Amino acid sequence: MHEFGIGRAANVALSSLPDFSYQSDVSASAKYYAKDIIEPPVTALDGMVTVPTGPGLGYAVLPDWISENTISHEHYGVER
Repeated sequence: MHEFGIGRAANVALSSLPDFSYQSDVSASAKYYAKDIIEPPVTALDGMVTVPTGPGLGYAVLPDWISENTISHEHYGVER
């Protein structure tokens, strides 16, 4: 699964929990994307992913970058 940074951040957090036995395959953002939708990007060194120490998942979503690169919008359910 090659998720964007938000999913990858959750995956890093889960995989770093004590006694978590079945870590997922987590790769650095740069392996799949020139720029991810989070800052800082997920990084790896010698096969080990860096676990952030900031609040929450430790990453910030880049909503401006997402907006600039959105091709179209679809709305389902309630009319806007």
